[in-house]
Amino acid sequence: MAEAELSGVSRLLAVSDLHIGYPENRAIVAELKPVTPGDWLLVAGDVGERLEGITWALSLLASRFERVVWVPGNHELWTVPGEPPELRGVARYEHLVRVCRDLGVVTPEDEYPLWEGAGGPVRIVPLFLLYDYTFLPPGHHTKESALTYAHSTGVVCTDEYVLHPDPYPSRDAWCRARVAQTSRRLAELDDDVPLVFVNHYPLVREPTDVLRYPQFAQWCGTTATRDWHRRHRTAAMIYGHLHIPRVTWHDGVRFEEVSLGYPREWKPRPGNRRLLREVLPSS
Repeated sequence: MAEAELSGVSRLLAVSDLHIGYPENRAIVAELKPVTPGDWLLVAGDVGERLEGITWALSLLASRFERVVWVPGNHELWTVPGEPPELRGVARYEHLVRVCRDLGVVTPEDEYPLWEGAGGPVRIVPLFLLYDYTFLPPGHHTKESALTYAHSTGVVCTDEYVLHPDPYPSRDAWCRARVAQTSRRLAELDDDVPLVFVNHYPLVREPTDVLRYPQFAQWCGTTATRDWHRRHRTAAMIYGHLHIPRVTWHDGVRFEEVSLGYPREWKPRPGNRRLLREVLPSS
């Protein structure tokens, strides 16, 4: 039995990439529960694609955990058949923020909450930043060249067809706007409490180096955030998207990928891996 369960101390937990469109994943989410009363849950994006499913999952989690903090992945931002066509880009994101607020779920648009339980105090910083094609594959020096190469290999993120940036002219323009807005908010923090960054994508490029297809990295973040974990006092960086759950260390800061992923990915993993990851482990 885990130390948290023995002590009854509330913990800060995290998960991402629940992809509840798969029945096996939806069944897993239906069984997710806190380890101890008072646990918080950080959800680092890609709950699903459809509004009904996203609302169901976040409502369920919000009813069980003391507090849920959500950031969007790329899949939540897709405009898919059968969904309101007017909910594209910023309009879809703002709709999701309203849904979360109705459920009591914290979003990147809300005040950054302070965790004062085990491992605290830390300030939780949910991020919505997207990507800007600056994680270029080897041998390429421009977005245009990298995209041409990706299309030639058939390794192209579905975002290119269903994640619309409206009213921004491009996804990278939307990313730059989000980075600038978030940078200003971070600069205004008036205390020295360590931060826990929560983003769908890693803040540095290195975690993408293990991708089977390096050309996919261009849809995995932005070089504009490469020093955020150094510029700010950072306790941990939580992300998803890559579907490669693991811990890496960068400049002494723990980066943890906390995804469930698709059934074909998680089914071969050892069965003793706990899905909800402890953000501030005691050892």
